[in-house]
Amino acid sequence: MDLKKYANMFKAIGDETRLFILKELINAKELCACKLLEKVECNQSTLSHHMKILTDSELVVARKDWKWVHYSIDKDKIEMLKNYLN
Repeated sequence: MDLKKYANMFKAIGDETRLFILKELINAKELCACKLLEKVECNQSTLSHHMKILTDSELVVARKDWKWVHYSIDKDKIEMLKNYLN
C-alpha cells in the first residue's frame, strides 16, 4: 500500500468524533446510521461527513439495506494500519 493511503487512514482517525465512531463500530460489529446518530453528539449531516471520511479511508465499510446504511470496520485495513506502525 502506498503512503498516501496510510496518510488518509491516519487523517481519518485524527478526529475525536471519528475515533469514537470507530470504537463504537468495533464494539458493535455493525451499526446503522440511525444508531450511530443516537450515540454521536452531532447532526445527521455532520455524521454523514465523518462517515464519508471513514469510508473513503477504507477503514469503514458501508452496506446499504433498502433505505438504511449499515457501517462496519474493515478488519483487514485496521490490521494493515497496525502492521505499518510496527
